[in-house]
Amino acid sequence: MLETALKSLTTFFATIGPIEAAVLFATLTPKMARAERQAIAVRATLIASAILAFFTLLGGPILNQLGVSIAALQTAGGVILLVIALDMIFARPGGAIKLTPPEGAEAQSREDVAVFPLATPLLAGPGAMSAGILLAANASNEPFGVLVVTGALACIMIVTLALLLIAQELNRLLGITAQRVLIRVFGILLAAIAVQAVFNGIQASGLIPSH
Repeated sequence: MLETALKSLTTFFATIGPIEAAVLFATLTPKMARAERQAIAVRATLIASAILAFFTLLGGPILNQLGVSIAALQTAGGVILLVIALDMIFARPGGAIKLTPPEGAEAQSREDVAVFPLATPLLAGPGAMSAGILLAANASNEPFGVLVVTGALACIMIVTLALLLIAQELNRLLGITAQRVLIRVFGILLAAIAVQAVFNGIQASGLIPSH
């Protein structure tokens, strides 16, 4: 149970990226009043939480109805998370956890950034959705396993909201170097979790006979 909780917290923190989201939020809302920024932060967090909770709780059953096995889900989810982890570790510009140039241009032109790009794809992106499905699938055989995963998601979203509310101050306090160091550390942890998920998926698939 404790292992599931720690793995869920680490994976959600890495894939949702509260620190990076807060930094980007600060750059998108430099001239807004504090009350307006707070309202956007709350709305974006609630929307992202609903999206991620949906995929965490119902993504696995939906894929099962489509004939997708747990082994395939583990392998595919591990590969997606590994790509995101590599982008985090090497700080690739325009990587999987960044906005594309068209998305960035549209974000800058919007007055309300709560839904796009903050709620999705920054917070509730493909990596976080995949992580929720994968974590719930792995924990489905444990007593209260899915509840633990959902609780971990709630904790990370609370942390995310807190960081968004102090985004301007956080941006000034950390600086670029500290932000990149934290992102790389969580990228390494996410890479290890992703590789283990791929190993588990291949083993569960029966493609490699066990001795």
